[in-house]
Amino acid sequence: QVQFVESGGGLVQPGGSLRLSCVASGTMFTLDIMGWYRQAPGKQHELVASMTSGGSTNYADFVKGRFTISRNNAKNTVYLQMNSLKPEDTAVYSCYVRTVVGPYWGQGTQVAVSP
Repeated sequence: QVQFVESGGGLVQPGGSLRLSCVASGTMFTLDIMGWYRQAPGKQHELVASMTSGGSTNYADFVKGRFTISRNNAKNTVYLQMNSLKPEDTAVYSCYVRTVVGPYWGQGTQVAVSP
């Protein structure tokens, strides 16, 4: 079982920035992939960005050029720098990891973008 400590969410005006952080612990397996999903009210859970332990990244089209994912493998930590935020980015953002025994998601942190 993987435990998560997620932080960095909050309320921001359109055009603003937030930085999400997530520390994963409790597993002996390598965190092959770390990333972020989000779910807005009434919408499906969707991948925002992910990063392999080797540094390869994957971004959803709706965040390309605005969000940047990074990770610290030694600290089992993943970050999401979110710039140029839009109201449609409002959602609960959940940390995600994938190991050889399966995927895991955190509880999430709320991001609200509003004037």
